[in-house]
Amino acid sequence: MNVRRLIPTTAVAGAVVLGLTALSACSTSDAADGGNGDKLKVTASFYPMQFLAERIGGEHVAVTSLTKPGVEPHDLELTPRQIGSISESDYVLYLKGIQPAVDDAIKQSGVKNTVDAATLTTLENHGSEVSGHDHGHEGEEEHQDEHGHEGEEAHEEHAEGDGHNHGEEGGADPHIWLDPVKYAEVAKGVGKSLEKADPDHAADYKKNTEALVGELDKLNTAYETGLKNTATKTFITTHSAFGYLAERYGLTQQGIAGIDPEAEPSPARIQEIHTIAEKEKATTVFFETLASDRTAKTLAKDTGLKTGVLDPLEGITKKSQGADYIEVMESNLTALQKALGAK
Repeated sequence: MNVRRLIPTTAVAGAVVLGLTALSACSTSDAADGGNGDKLKVTASFYPMQFLAERIGGEHVAVTSLTKPGVEPHDLELTPRQIGSISESDYVLYLKGIQPAVDDAIKQSGVKNTVDAATLTTLENHGSEVSGHDHGHEGEEEHQDEHGHEGEEAHEEHAEGDGHNHGEEGGADPHIWLDPVKYAEVAKGVGKSLEKADPDHAADYKKNTEALVGELDKLNTAYETGLKNTATKTFITTHSAFGYLAERYGLTQQGIAGIDPEAEPSPARIQEIHTIAEKEKATTVFFETLASDRTAKTLAKDTGLKTGVLDPLEGITKKSQGADYIEVMESNLTALQKALGAK
């Protein structure tokens, strides 16, 4: 099992000082490199936040992601320079609960415009098994308007525990971006917050937000139509990241472990998956590109099932089945249709 090494708060505090010193030392050369001009300096915690910032910010922002391509975001450890760069940002977009080191650094950064995406929609507790039967999505449009983009208090209400409980028993599930409807809600909140942070370009942020939300609406429709009639509603995955997606489209996610991609499944859970696969006529064990496929391949071999990739979109790499969020989500839909026997 991969034991995550989290940065203690005291270490983060020290690193902030070191990071700011490093930034000061190289600020002249950075300025000489230029290119960003008067653009809003945006720091995004990992790819789903980076995608929103780039698509909504457009030409008016210079976006830096703290999580480089190929790095499993849950495992991220920040360098002193990265921590210092957060403090130099005009705007920070992150998702509290998925990267503790980032949460601690942002808390101590002093940045005025920090936006926690978890406050822009509702989080739910998901374990290894999640079923979707028109569950709990009413009133989501109202939620975003109620909580806005500055809501640390709002976050405490619906993500108590910071989502750090990633075991088989579940916890506040942070994977909101895998539901196009929830992701659209977050996009709207990000758009409004950018309008407030940079009012000179508010009209462009509004236009870009509307365009992106339109794309996400089309994606949602494609999923609704594509998964409406299938031979089975159950899919098996090594990473229980698809709970919101399962709920949205009436599917049942059976995670081999919990929402931690590196968690080791118990022998009892493995046996349970064997039984479920046979009963529900599941055909495929899904794994992801940023984590080991060993468990998926072992289970598939033991049960006679196929293996396939279902990408949780925590980062884009050369192995990704698409160039960006929209394309990879479309590839995920195709993979689900094949595995579930779409008619």
